Amino acid sequence: MAGTGAIQIGELSRRTGCNIETIRYYERIGLLPIPPRRGRYRNYGAEDVARLGFVRRARELGFTLDEVRALLGLAAGGQASCADVRELAASHLEDVRTRIADLRRMERVLAASVRACDAGQDPGCPLLQALHAEISDA
Repeated sequence: MAGTGAIQIGELSRRTGCNIETIRYYERIGLLPIPPRRGRYRNYGAEDVARLGFVRRARELGFTLDEVRALLGLAAGGQASCADVRELAASHLEDVRTRIADLRRMERVLAASVRACDAGQDPGCPLLQALHAEISDA
């Protein structure tokens, strides 16, 4: 049960390193169960700390909210879900690798623009010219 252990939202935030507004958001979208209340205060338990820690770590690895929701569902399935988790992780890994390649390309363009600026040989702004060239090439 969500209220077992009875900690308040501030303590949940402190234990997990997750912002209070983020916790409330996760409750609204169903990633965290809405806890029972004692008066005005939400009461969280050890299960909530563990679930929020899971969500936070998954988000730190770049999983989308939908992917986190899927992982939570798969985690409830035990060992039988390992192949499904692997498939989701492999897809996410491919997305991460694509973003890394994009970041490396951005780094090359920015580094070349900064070097050209430092050289001062171009009457215009190398970065603005590079941005304009990228738009024209699209």
